[in-house]
Formats: sequence, C-alpha cells, structure tokens
Amino acid sequence: MDWGQRIEDNGPKGLAMSVSLSTEPIKPGQWRGVRHDWTRAEVRALFELPFPDLIFEAQRIHRLHFDPREVQISTLLSIKTGGCPEDCAYCPQSIHHETGVKAEKLMALDAVLVEARAAKAAGAQRFCMGAAWRSPKDRDVGEVCKMVEGVKALGMETCVTLGMLTDAQAGRLKQAGLDYYNHNLDTSPEYYGEIITTRVYQDRLDTLKAVRAAGIHVCCGGIVGMGEGIEDRIGMIATLASLPEHPESVPINLLMQVEGTPVSKGQSTDPLDFIRVIAAARITMPASVVRLSAGRENMSEETQALCFLAGANSIFYGPKLLTTPNPDQNRDMRLLDKLGMRPMSD
Repeated sequence: MDWGQRIEDNGPKGLAMSVSLSTEPIKPGQWRGVRHDWTRAEVRALFELPFPDLIFEAQRIHRLHFDPREVQISTLLSIKTGGCPEDCAYCPQSIHHETGVKAEKLMALDAVLVEARAAKAAGAQRFCMGAAWRSPKDRDVGEVCKMVEGVKALGMETCVTLGMLTDAQAGRLKQAGLDYYNHNLDTSPEYYGEIITTRVYQDRLDTLKAVRAAGIHVCCGGIVGMGEGIEDRIGMIATLASLPEHPESVPINLLMQVEGTPVSKGQSTDPLDFIRVIAAARITMPASVVRLSAGRENMSEETQALCFLAGANSIFYGPKLLTTPNPDQNRDMRLLDKLGMRPMSD
C-alpha cells in the first residue's frame, strides 16, 4: 500500500466509511485491510501497544465491518456428553480425568429440537451442537445431519463440533445444510503438546481444511488461561490470522477451571491480558465475528464491557456451555441494555 492511500470500505448496514492514513509509515498492527500474512512480530507489536492505543485501534477497525452496538446471540447444547477418549487438559468430558461427568448417549432428535425452539424463542440466532467425540462414526454423522436439518427448518443458523472429520463426513454435513463447524486450535503450535497428546496440531488443521473444502463456514479460536505464556497467545492469534481464509467466527475462551482436570489449578488470568487477546483477534481478523465465549460466568460487567469495546460481538446465551455454567440470559440482557447494545438483527 502506498503511504497516504485512502481506504474505502463498507461499514455497518452498508454505510460507506473511509479512513485516511497519514503520510507516516504504517506501524505494525495499523489497519491495512484484511490480510492473511500476519507475522508473529506484528502480532507481538499489537500485544505491546499501550492499552488505550490497542483498544482504540480495535474499536476503529470493528466499526469498519460491524455495528458496534450489536451482539450476535448463540446457544450451545451438548448433544453427546462425556466419554471422550481425547486427553485435552482443560476438558471435563475426557475419560482421562475424574471430574464427575458421566458418559451419555447421543440425544434424540426430538429432544434436540425442543431445545432449539426454546433457544430461538429466547432470541438466539445460531444453534450450536457439541458432541464429545474424538471423531464421529458415520452412523453418528447421519443422526447429526437430521438435527441440522431440523434446526435449519426452524430458521436458525446451525453449528456443530464433533471432533475430527473426514472429507466425506464434512460433505454430508454440508448437504444437510450445516452453516458452521467449530474446531478450535486451542493454543499455539508450540504449547499444544502440553495440553493434548492424543492428537497433533496438524490434525486440527486437516479438519479445518476438510470443512473449508466442503463449503462450510469455520468457527475456530482458542483458550486463554491454561498456563500458556504471552508468546503462546501471540502464536495462536498469528496462526489463526494467517490461515488462507480467516474463520468466520473466532471464539476466545477464558479457561473454566474444572476440578479434576490437569489445568484446574492454573494461575488466574489478568482481565486486561484477556482483553488484549480479544483486541488482537479483532485487528488481525477484522471481518470475523469474535465471540466472547467460555468464562463469562467469572467476568465482571466491566471486563465484559471492555471486551465488547475491544471488538467482541458474539456471546453464548443460556445457563450452560456444554458442562460448565454460563450467565443467566436475563443477566446478559440487563448488561446489554445497560451498555446501550442489542442482539444482532438477522
């Protein structure tokens, strides 16, 4: 880009917006359009910005692509709980950890649709379904396809997270009408082996590739607070922002420490450090919906407000996230109302 070039972009609701750059060289992290070549040095420079500068840049970029007053509302349902053979150090559903979560069978279609109707009535736009599998069997995919079709018939967006997928399984989900597939990278490539040993980082990337090839939107983010260092947070954001296509949804989770999991005794995360991750995700992936995901139950209203200011524009709505608590929906609506914000329109 030439110095001083004027950027034209479409703002919220199609309103033309523009940003005039100064004649000074662009500094790391300054707006240069949607990029897929973010280096760790550039992402590190974002994390090192003074907090007011970082939030200002994140909010400015956020306004180029979204209405800053709107928040997407999604609901997450565990359709198959517990008994997962993976050893993810943060997950209470793993068979490797004594957390009191019992293995259950896949929910019946009718029961799932009852939950979906209730979620829609409560204002959710997207209905997400999670199953504790390493990878689903083909017969299980068939049952999930029926759930996807049923939820789509209600007029809601659909998302599932089922573990690793084959190309053929991704294709079947696409034919059923699946909108989004969630498969988080969790952390940096370097720290991944400290959190999970039953699969490798490339397995994650291969599933994302299969989902993309099938034409399904990607929901992919990570977790903060598992004992990782700042360089691991930088590496996670740099990896996500350097994918050939950015995930359409980027969930940023604050670890919910569950007794019995290996990371349940981890150190607490400074709220301002967490907010920096949100802001870095917004700046590096400007057109993606950044979801403030797990951990809100333990966040103050002030922390959540700063997360929205840093570019988060999606939350999970409802009393539970798979097996861990989530803020009451009335509490969420009171907070949004207090902030002058509202659920994202269809």
